[in-house]
Amino acid sequence: MNEHEWLAEQFEALRNHLQAVAYRMLGSLSEAEDAVQESWLRLSRSDTSGVDNLGGWLTTVVSRVCLDMLRSRKSRREESIEAHLPEMFARHEDRSDPEHEALLADSVGLALLVVLGNLKPSERVTFVLHDIFALPFTEIAPIVGKSETAARQIASRARRKVQGVEKEPEAKLDSQRELIDAFLAAAHAGDFDTLLTVLDPNVVLRDDRQTGEARVTVGANALANQVAGRTKAAQPALVNGSIGVIAAPRGKLLYVLEFTMRHGKIAEIDLISDPIHISKLDLAVLRD
Repeated sequence: MNEHEWLAEQFEALRNHLQAVAYRMLGSLSEAEDAVQESWLRLSRSDTSGVDNLGGWLTTVVSRVCLDMLRSRKSRREESIEAHLPEMFARHEDRSDPEHEALLADSVGLALLVVLGNLKPSERVTFVLHDIFALPFTEIAPIVGKSETAARQIASRARRKVQGVEKEPEAKLDSQRELIDAFLAAAHAGDFDTLLTVLDPNVVLRDDRQTGEARVTVGANALANQVAGRTKAAQPALVNGSIGVIAAPRGKLLYVLEFTMRHGKIAEIDLISDPIHISKLDLAVLRD
């Protein structure tokens, strides 16, 4: 078996996976097939001697092809995904695996395809690769031409749209930001009196680094004593769409603070340091 035959064999073994990726991005079986075919053409013209993970390489290639197709579709102001719905279930004699395509269409669901069709191209590609196929952001970032942090923000925005979660009103975020900024400044300065003005008298802190009774702190006085002078590495961030705090000295993320606010005061704080839990949060650093 020569190299070309070997590549063709490996490609066929990965075809269903590539088509699944392309279909979720494009919402059209015929366009997904075109994207997969283009990935084969690029593979056959490329030097793959240094490629250790052919599946990952092809996933990247087909994702970039789909991104180009989505951007082209947008630039031509094509119709939204609803226009492709009848075609999704069409059967053509030249399809290589109609049974697979039927299962593919059923597995995605029309509702999700309609929602994905309302995303921007970069949002759709990032969401599909990360949330559906679990590709890490280090690999997604170069595909969409963004930094890893930017790719995370794009995925977070796409996830909120897919879940139907509306963005917090800007005025509400501004008021949250003012409260958190005041909390951080007072904590940093050890300003006990100001801390008491921003904390609910019955505020609760839950700290996953602690065990037993030390895990929960109750009351503004107790919490003010605990945090005074201890937030030097903390900075405001968007945490699941609301204002929160991250602590990342020298770029190493130590913990995240999620806040619950009531009547203009901080009522609950959850300190999250567990890496698995943190990985499930939507985080975006806020800039002044």
